[in-house]
Amino acid sequence: MLYPITPIFLSSVLGASMLQIGIIEGIAEGLASLLKSTSGFWSDRIRSRKHFVWIGYLLTAIAKPIIGVSTSWTGVLTARALDRTGKGIRSAPRDALLSEAVSPENLGAAFGWHRAMDTLGAAVGPLIAIYFLGTHTELRPIYYWAFIPGLISVFIALSISDHHPNKLKPQASQKFKFSLSLFSKKFRYYLGAWTLFSITNSSDVFILLKTKASGLDLKATIFLYCFYNLIYALLSPFLGGLSDRIPRKWIMSGGLFIFAITYFGFSFVHGFWSFFLLFGIYGIYMAATDGVGKALAVDLLPKDMKATGLGLLGSFTGIASFVASIIAGGIWDYFGAANSFYYSAAGAILAAIMMIFL
Repeated sequence: MLYPITPIFLSSVLGASMLQIGIIEGIAEGLASLLKSTSGFWSDRIRSRKHFVWIGYLLTAIAKPIIGVSTSWTGVLTARALDRTGKGIRSAPRDALLSEAVSPENLGAAFGWHRAMDTLGAAVGPLIAIYFLGTHTELRPIYYWAFIPGLISVFIALSISDHHPNKLKPQASQKFKFSLSLFSKKFRYYLGAWTLFSITNSSDVFILLKTKASGLDLKATIFLYCFYNLIYALLSPFLGGLSDRIPRKWIMSGGLFIFAITYFGFSFVHGFWSFFLLFGIYGIYMAATDGVGKALAVDLLPKDMKATGLGLLGSFTGIASFVASIIAGGIWDYFGAANSFYYSAAGAILAAIMMIFL
């Protein structure tokens, strides 16, 4: 409900600059990234997933109404930091739990279905926001209503069972340190390629702001975001399942090339139907890389370090995204919107080439 609303709320209601929006997104994602490694490590160490998951969803739910009462961009920064803290706590344990719930032959499909259901919510939620905007002129009440489904998700998460309920004693290999030597060369190479891409992949809020700045109204912008998520949701199970039958790296590399084409297009297009096409293609990129990327990581990780490795991947990705969002916001403010999209497209091409040689 809120993702396409928040950047417009920041710029239109609170008067935040593009650089300030970049700082908010960068700090929020960077904080989530640091926590992913920590929560992943402890989840592996005590062999518990469930508690990390429901606590993470609870913090995210609490953050929603805080944005609604904020009167400055720093208030939104605080709420977004709490929101991403919840994500940082839950993400790696949740993904490890998912990987343990299926056979290795269905790993890509499982992550694909997870992304599909997650993204279906991201398609339906903004449609609810559009309906709400049709009957209200204020944006703030949407943040209060969003607390309700957030709280429901907490109770659903409480019903999940751990696949490894028995706690194990810490082993020497589980010492808490960010030593990449604990992982295979292939995983380290993959981590490097994805981090290179992430350091140029700024927050999606810049796509939404570019659409709004091109003359489309708020409802049209939200509709395009819903369409993107619908394509993402529909294709995720298919591309995830396909990655179980052919090397995942080819799907990942193709997705990154699609990203580069899309971002190049965002740098100069105008008009609803041009954006409609680009948002649809952008959904293909997400379906080809998000769930498939996690499945590929699990392929390269030791069985007893899944959550730790996934958390480390999330940490590297988020810290790089922190840099990317600030750089993109600065480029937009000082050199124009087009150059911020060129920057992201170039990084995607380099990462796609690296992925081919994995």
